[in-house]
Amino acid sequence: MSANAHHIEDMIDHNTELNPQEISQLTHAVKHSIRRYLFDLDGAKPSDMYDMVLRQVEKPLLEAVLEYTKGNQSRAAEFLGLNRGTLRKKLKLYGLHK
Repeated sequence: MSANAHHIEDMIDHNTELNPQEISQLTHAVKHSIRRYLFDLDGAKPSDMYDMVLRQVEKPLLEAVLEYTKGNQSRAAEFLGLNRGTLRKKLKLYGLHK
């Protein structure tokens, strides 16, 4: 496990919040990716960007949390602030269900 994964694990285990720098890094990465997408459109009109971005972020989020919880959906739902039924619906949507 990487040092960053250990850091995240410690924060989750100790129920602490991410520090502002880590949140800023994630925000910056997302903003950069969206700007790059818009640039690459080269004048073409985008559509359904909101749903596209949510899908692109949500699937890896679910994958990472499930990996971290070793597939424990109850624990994953708790970490994500979702109920298990909602998590299972999302897992099915992304083809991540067992």
